Amino acid sequence: MFYCYTCYVPVENVPTEQIPLVQLPLKIDIIKHPNETDGKSTAVHAKLLAPNSVSIYTYPCIPEYEGKDHEVVLVFPGPQSISIKDVSFHLQQRIESKSKRIESKTDDLDVPPFKLKRTELEGGSDLNGSLHKGPALKRVVFIDSTWSQTNQIISDERLRELLQVELKTRKTCFWRHQKGKPDTFLSTIEAIYYFLVDYHSDMLKEKYKGQYDNLLFFYSFMYRLIKNAKDSGEKTKPKLIH
Repeated sequence: MFYCYTCYVPVENVPTEQIPLVQLPLKIDIIKHPNETDGKSTAVHAKLLAPNSVSIYTYPCIPEYEGKDHEVVLVFPGPQSISIKDVSFHLQQRIESKSKRIESKTDDLDVPPFKLKRTELEGGSDLNGSLHKGPALKRVVFIDSTWSQTNQIISDERLRELLQVELKTRKTCFWRHQKGKPDTFLSTIEAIYYFLVDYHSDMLKEKYKGQYDNLLFFYSFMYRLIKNAKDSGEKTKPKLIH
């Protein structure tokens, strides 16, 4: 009714000037399961509202993350997952480890130390510089799938080296919450929103002032629409008389 599920643009009769554009501090990659029903997914909300920062890929298509595990994390619950508060520490450990490996290789080969281009040094893209310039995180990966279908994606070797982060304190309001799963298992757009809110306060160390609230523009609208429809349906149901 409001947007195309596959090309990620509003339909013609929707006034685009009323749809907010959200600026995000990180790049967002969404890996979508091929069997995920387009009409039930909230991933498209992120692409519509932050088109310059969000990319959606249909599995088995996954971007190349090899050699970038010091600046990319995967949001997914599990025994190895950490909280957002610990992300900077673990990423810095990976940066230090990579830097040491580079130094070790140059020592073994008895060649001059590895030098970066002047432009790279000025831009702060060297590994050692990353240690002193705040959060090294640049990109966050989310999986868009029913929980029963996530195993195929999460076990893919291209994602195995990424640091996993879990949003342990947030609870879902999704109207299609899957039975048997804890209420901390969030819909895709909820996970993106809450991650960014926590990133802002826990990693950037800045007070959150609603910068990313509009990511829930479509979600909150549909939530109210469905809630009102349910409430209306409950009122019209005939009551049993004992």
